[in-house]
Amino acid sequence: MIDLHDIRYVRLGTPDLEAATRYCTDILGLQKIRTLGNAVYFRSDNRDHTLVYFEGDARDHATGFELRSFEEMEDARQVLAHAGTEATWGTTQECEERFVQAFLTFNDPSGNRIELVWRPYHSGWRYFPSRDAGINGFSHIGLRSTDPVRDERFWTKIMGARVSDWIGQAPLLRIDDVHHKIALFPSEYPGVQHINHQVESIDDIMRSWYFLQEKGINITFGPGKHPTSTAMFLYFEGPDGMVFEYSSGVSSITDDATHLPRQFPFEPAGFCMWGARPNIKEFKS
Repeated sequence: MIDLHDIRYVRLGTPDLEAATRYCTDILGLQKIRTLGNAVYFRSDNRDHTLVYFEGDARDHATGFELRSFEEMEDARQVLAHAGTEATWGTTQECEERFVQAFLTFNDPSGNRIELVWRPYHSGWRYFPSRDAGINGFSHIGLRSTDPVRDERFWTKIMGARVSDWIGQAPLLRIDDVHHKIALFPSEYPGVQHINHQVESIDDIMRSWYFLQEKGINITFGPGKHPTSTAMFLYFEGPDGMVFEYSSGVSSITDDATHLPRQFPFEPAGFCMWGARPNIKEFKS
């Protein structure tokens, strides 16, 4: 199996790069670090970048995961080929655009574009937010899945992820101690469903709740607390219908041998133990 080290970045197409840039700095609170061609790069921690918006189709998404060595990259290509999934090497220019030494790209069974990267850049400068949202790092993504049961098999049997819990048929998957770095939600088409940034405390969540309302941003879920990961959360709408999430207090699973994944119902109580009800299509039965 492939051994994913960490999640690195999300790349999103947008027809309005200027509006997406304003949102990321003025609303989301990320640090703009560069414009390169038709793409703008943002930081949320000590990684070179964790989010890129580029001019293009709003459904053109890619998520990058880091591997530890070039040998693991070649092994991953062979594992994917054996499973019937073709992975291709990125060109020199594409590597420069991603600030990595090498990467492989392929689609999961639903059509989500995944990139496996080697030696991604870090920054020697501390993250300096454009507003004090309390962000301390990019943490996880929700992916759309046209068949969560099938895709769970791919992510666990091929990609090396482990199930932490289920909400209905939607698996929450971990690749390290953090409760989940990937969640697969039922959808009619592929793509990134939501993007999570961790914040320092519930105080940051509540401050952003008031701030986002004042700015006229659509709150889609929360404030609330997940019974799965125990994280307190707030979901809200971003450019082109993308959902962003702030959360704090996510749990860790340090012993794979003793952890038994739990089944939660695919209903509001399965998503929030405080009683918040989601206004997110993929969270509704």
